[in-house]
Amino acid sequence: MDEVQSLGRQLIAELAATFGTVCREDVVTLTDSILAAPRIFLDGKGRSGLQARAFAMRLMHLGLRAYMVDEVTTPAITADDLLIIASGSGRTDSLVQHAAAALKQHARIALISTTKSSPIAELADQVVIVPAPTPKSAGPAQGINTVQPMGSLFELVLGLLFDVVVIVLMRRMDVSTEIMFANHANLE
Repeated sequence: MDEVQSLGRQLIAELAATFGTVCREDVVTLTDSILAAPRIFLDGKGRSGLQARAFAMRLMHLGLRAYMVDEVTTPAITADDLLIIASGSGRTDSLVQHAAAALKQHARIALISTTKSSPIAELADQVVIVPAPTPKSAGPAQGINTVQPMGSLFELVLGLLFDVVVIVLMRRMDVSTEIMFANHANLE
């Protein structure tokens, strides 16, 4: 077997093992929070932020009012809105500030992170743990070893988690791919 195939299989095994440890009840609670929120705000930096941006797009395709923090067209967050922060460390300064600002507005906060012990986790109403090692993690993530660089395992599982939530939302909202595609950008 060549190196490319071998690495591909190893990455898939790492993704499956890590995703398999994500708490099902936490994902259901996150999905419930999304459905209950008048508006959903997504936040993250770096590659985690890119995954959050892709998730915001899918929420919009579902017909939900979803916004990416720091965009010029993002409105003010208000009470009962939901801020979802993707942060492996849970301690990125700007994201901590965003969580604190959302809390002052009585918005709800969900964090997806590698740890429950962080400044953002202390502010959050709910935390979904993806036990993957990152350079900013405090110690090993439950013994999971990876060949992936830096925070790639967290970021890839984050993308899978967001896609699972989208599929669950599609089923609960009775929204088909065809309906979602009607919301797809047509100024391309």
